[in-house]
Amino acid sequence: MATERILIIGSNGQIGLELAEALRKNYGSENVICSDVRKIENQLEPFETLDILDQNNLHQIVKKYHITQVYLLAALLSATAEKNPKFAWDLNMNGLFNVLDMAKEGLIKKVYWPSSIAVFGPTTPSVLTPQYTVMEPNTIYGISKQAGERYCEYYHQKYGVDVRSIRYPGLIGWKSAPGGGTTDYAVHIYHEALKQQSYECFLSAKTTLPMMYMEDAIRATLSIMEAPADQVKIRSSYNVAGISFNPEEIADSIRKHIPNFSISYKPDFRQTIADSWPQSINDAEAREHWGWKPNYDLDKMTQVMLENLSSPMEGG
Repeated sequence: MATERILIIGSNGQIGLELAEALRKNYGSENVICSDVRKIENQLEPFETLDILDQNNLHQIVKKYHITQVYLLAALLSATAEKNPKFAWDLNMNGLFNVLDMAKEGLIKKVYWPSSIAVFGPTTPSVLTPQYTVMEPNTIYGISKQAGERYCEYYHQKYGVDVRSIRYPGLIGWKSAPGGGTTDYAVHIYHEALKQQSYECFLSAKTTLPMMYMEDAIRATLSIMEAPADQVKIRSSYNVAGISFNPEEIADSIRKHIPNFSISYKPDFRQTIADSWPQSINDAEAREHWGWKPNYDLDKMTQVMLENLSSPMEGG
């Protein structure tokens, strides 16, 4: 069987860093090419500087490395996108077109593009949100992700492009800093709990949102990409569920390890975004079609987060 050659676009973001490590384990370091708009410290190699809107450079990199699969992670996230909506639309949509068009031309065999719970909106049923439901997003990030889902399905049906996608909930991991998303409080809270045993949350106490520990998210991503094509029956994007909780519940979970931890609340513009999103997700299709199942609950995630975030401090 021919070796897969994988290009990760946006490899230095929250998902990209951990996905790159997992793919390198599976396919060999030399077969996983990282790319982003700039290099970072301790950059994984091979690396190429790439702006996803630069179509010519994208073509050159794909040809240079004989790329077979592209993971397109470059995007402006929810809270950041609200501050610059026109650029967010341009980056999120035209970046996707650049990759889908290369797949349509046969230059790439398989495409992974992440969607998000942001595709849902205030009119969506918020508890156990089904795969197929009302989608009226009210953020530019959500609007671009919903449009992207439609285009992914269109390119699959019209041109046979093997594109695969999952709708990420809020993602929580310890290996990278929060990246400008509405759910990022659930990463920041662990850092602050260890640093100063207190946290001021930009969402209200009872704001329940779907979340997922990063290890589960990476496993879901690899699972859908490695599944036989006939098992991937949805080509827009799959619901995937992990854990649903609110700031009060995560604070209680942290207190099992840091008893004096305190949380206060000062909701900002991100509260409106969070209020438009689901509280929990029904992912029956992902479970049935390609065997998805999460491994982490809230307390297990809290333990792993605090252990990993505190260990470098203990060492130095």
